[in-house]
Amino acid sequence: MASLELEGIRKTLGKNPILRGIDLAVAEGQFAVLVGPSGCGKSTLLRTVAGLEEPDEGALRIGGKDLTRAAPKDRDVAMVFQSYALYPHLTVRDNLAFGLRLRGAAPAEVDARITEVSDMLRIGALLERLPRDLSGGQRQRVAMGRAIARRPRLFLFDEPLSNLDAALRAEVRVEIKRLHARLGATMLYVTHDQVEAMTLADRLVVLNAGRVEQQGPPLEVYRAPRTRFVAQFLGSPAMNFLPAELSRDGLLAEARDLRIALPERLLEPRSVLLGVRPHDLEPTTGEPDLTLAVDVVEAMGFEAYAHGRVGDSPFVARLDGNARLPSPGTRVGFKVAPRAVHLFDPRSGERLNAP
Repeated sequence: MASLELEGIRKTLGKNPILRGIDLAVAEGQFAVLVGPSGCGKSTLLRTVAGLEEPDEGALRIGGKDLTRAAPKDRDVAMVFQSYALYPHLTVRDNLAFGLRLRGAAPAEVDARITEVSDMLRIGALLERLPRDLSGGQRQRVAMGRAIARRPRLFLFDEPLSNLDAALRAEVRVEIKRLHARLGATMLYVTHDQVEAMTLADRLVVLNAGRVEQQGPPLEVYRAPRTRFVAQFLGSPAMNFLPAELSRDGLLAEARDLRIALPERLLEPRSVLLGVRPHDLEPTTGEPDLTLAVDVVEAMGFEAYAHGRVGDSPFVARLDGNARLPSPGTRVGFKVAPRAVHLFDPRSGERLNAP
């Protein structure tokens, strides 16, 4: 195991800045997940850690040692790729052994590592097969096994589940979580899938346009987003946003006075964006805080989502799937839980009522 420290990492490709000063610290044994939209710099950052890209500026340390300009082979990291990157002409056994043999490991050690890894990932029955004879999930297990067999100080994962169907993604995601618990290894994982990010990470790092927008424990980042970008990116369906007005009297949204206690420092006249997640709304038959004009209802079994508009703004609300669901064209009133109110500056996107 080894810690990872990135300090002021910058990278430009052509005239396009990709990484704009990344600072990141991953402790020994921590599972850090980089998440963000396509083009935000996730994979470039991972490749920089692996030594496949060289930063223009900044420092990179693994286990406290400066490896900013070190060759990939001198970093003692193992990378699991989206495309599996298995050797098609080699059996599973030989794929697992390849890196060990390249490093001059003794045959007995190679055999012991293969047995250990195949038992851990339940691929013992596949050892004599070629990659073409494996399913996507089996190939990804072999790719992970090849990385584990090397016992590197740092594991890197580049969107390893994106080629799998939904059921297999969920299955292999659990395997990766078990793997981390068993190995206690330091892992840096890249994904655009927020479910993977939230369920796997000890430390969540949200990237936006080559910068770290926010980082911290996953639930902390989800519950207390510092910017509108983070609030909108994390969560499915995404957070709702409504134009609102603050005054000495409180918060006014869609011509309704929301009776929500706010810090004195916020109560000055200004325009804000009110953010509220779909699951933080409570249907009411009394006086509502917000009224949703429903046009589509998605019934998903234990829950449902009502889509429509509040005033002129698109809006989504989660409903109990066992309750009577509204019909398109109807209006549903909701109460807003005070703890669920997020206020953002409309121009900067910064959160105003940070905890």
